[in-house]
Amino acid sequence: MDNIIHWTPAFGAAALLFAWYKAGWVRRQDPGTDRMKEIAGFIQSGAMAFLRREYSVLVVFSLVVSVLLVAANYSSGTALVGFSFLVGAVCSALAGYFGMKVATDANVRTTNAARQSLSAALQIAFAGGSVLGMSVVGLAILGMSLLYLLYTRMYGVELTVLQDEVLQILSGYSLGASSIALFARVGGGIYTKSADVGADLVGKVEAGIPEDDPRNPAVIADNVGDNVGDVCGMGADLFESYVGAILGSMVLALGYVRGLEAAGVAVASPLNYVILPMVLAGFGILCSIAGTFMVRTSEGGNPQTALNMGTLGAGVLMLVVSIPVTRALTPEVWGRLYGAMIVGLAAGIAIGFITEYYTSESKKPARAVAAAAQTGAATNIIAGLALGMKSTGWPLLLLSVAIVLTYMLAGLYGVALAGLGMLGTVGIQLAVDAYGPIADNAGGIAEMSGLPKEVRSRTDKLDAVGNTTAAIGKGFAIGSAALAALALMAAFQEQAQLGPGDLSIANPVVLAGILIGGMVPFLFSAMAMQAVGEAAFDMIEEVRRQFREIPGLLEGKPGVKADYARCVDIATAAALKRMIVPGLMAIVLPVVAGVLRKEFLAGVLVGSLVSGVLMAIFMANAGGAWDNAKKHIEAGNYGGKGSDAHKAAVVGDTVGDPFKDTAGPAINILIKLMSVVALVIAPLIR
Repeated sequence: MDNIIHWTPAFGAAALLFAWYKAGWVRRQDPGTDRMKEIAGFIQSGAMAFLRREYSVLVVFSLVVSVLLVAANYSSGTALVGFSFLVGAVCSALAGYFGMKVATDANVRTTNAARQSLSAALQIAFAGGSVLGMSVVGLAILGMSLLYLLYTRMYGVELTVLQDEVLQILSGYSLGASSIALFARVGGGIYTKSADVGADLVGKVEAGIPEDDPRNPAVIADNVGDNVGDVCGMGADLFESYVGAILGSMVLALGYVRGLEAAGVAVASPLNYVILPMVLAGFGILCSIAGTFMVRTSEGGNPQTALNMGTLGAGVLMLVVSIPVTRALTPEVWGRLYGAMIVGLAAGIAIGFITEYYTSESKKPARAVAAAAQTGAATNIIAGLALGMKSTGWPLLLLSVAIVLTYMLAGLYGVALAGLGMLGTVGIQLAVDAYGPIADNAGGIAEMSGLPKEVRSRTDKLDAVGNTTAAIGKGFAIGSAALAALALMAAFQEQAQLGPGDLSIANPVVLAGILIGGMVPFLFSAMAMQAVGEAAFDMIEEVRRQFREIPGLLEGKPGVKADYARCVDIATAAALKRMIVPGLMAIVLPVVAGVLRKEFLAGVLVGSLVSGVLMAIFMANAGGAWDNAKKHIEAGNYGGKGSDAHKAAVVGDTVGDPFKDTAGPAINILIKLMSVVALVIAPLIR
């Protein structure tokens, strides 16, 4: 199996072919009535217009950064890091584009299929999500493996060459992916939540009209936001986690091999330890494809069970396949490496289920938040904040145990492989996650098209499952982000030649860095949430204006239509304007810290990791609990829709929107982007 790395691009190509096949199948399905097509057209044109405008900004940014990377690394002979950056940025952007294009094709077809059966609707929604999942893993592995093969042909495969040149140049690929991911997450989050907040506060609270009512001018922007935030944004997020976990493992493999040889272990093929992460990720793609065929349900069945079967089936296949792969490539210690992967996978699953417990509508914590809404918005918000803070305990304990166990098994290389274990079948995990916004859009289209109640009932059943999968996905993303960032930090430590003595907390420079780094996620979150608040203000004013100035709109008179395009434009302009400063902060700060002292930068990375993981879990779970507390009341509890408790819960949900869909998810990328920036500049500051 020594030459298996040459076959790795084929795994990526297989994923892209499968995505192409699924996209074609989705487009061949019936999109329904003319009214359904019209509404879906509004959503798709708004989503693609946002993406075009966002990418036009990111093209300029990517070109400028790649030139700077070439200039900074020219004298050291690693100027190709700028080319790697461009390839990573392009692959990440393409994955988001493909995923969102098919998601906006799938939503209306899911609605139409729901007119017939729940099973048919599930198949289309999941197929649409599969395109994003397979596009992400396919482009990630294809781009990364081709660059690795190109650079090893140019420079050679000796371990010193890999460390000083090949992997250093390849780190630019991860930087490109991370940069695009941060802007996609922040921009998409600002867009979706400014629209969502505007639609809810004016439509549901002030005007008392239902969710997704076509009279609401912000309703199309809200549905567009589901795609730019939860499809494109989540895809970019896990793309860079996936790439970061692989790259971090490859860099740390070099130190692990030297450690084995120093301990007297005869390593037959040191290179195999370097390529193992990429090969395992390639086989994970095949397992994810196989898992998609396990997602099946019948009319009256439980969609959650069907999706769980696919995810768990792919995970079991990955565990089985990993045994012969690790045994063939790393026979000396394969059991330890395999054990580290299992620990990572188990921790990821456990964190996901803990997230579900704290956020699910059917569980005690979210219902307690709903009960608190009976005495007003203030007590509802207090209960949600307390839940979010409390929910950080078990995930952090699990992550800590996983880090210690995997370190005992295989050092920092084992910790990195644990992160890869979480992300080994990210193709199907992302497919399940992207299914959620497609189902959500399908419900909106059903409402706006005036379809029978049983259609909305089926799409609501799919959407309820989508909320659960989204909550689990956020927990999984946070856990994998923590391990990926830790692996990248350890890789930076090696590349910057930082010894244990350099990182002592008795060193005031390190301690100052930890304090500054701990502050960064708070400042970043404040910027993102303030952006949502300012953009939502403009959206609310626009919705109120249209209700006031368009005669007959609020009354629902025939032939009177809202100006959806104006609300879409407000959300787009706000997102693009306000995503720049938080994004640049994540890139500039590590560079400035590294120029001052490499020990200071190391402290900044540690501080941002600790507070960032806590903040991300707190915000995701508090926001999810507020959302499902509102849904619990809407199901008929505590007075149901329109009651004082419901209005209080809507306010709580509005506060939680930027928590769970803007700032919280973006923190994942923040801590990884800062780490990969540090890794890229390590040779310049060591």
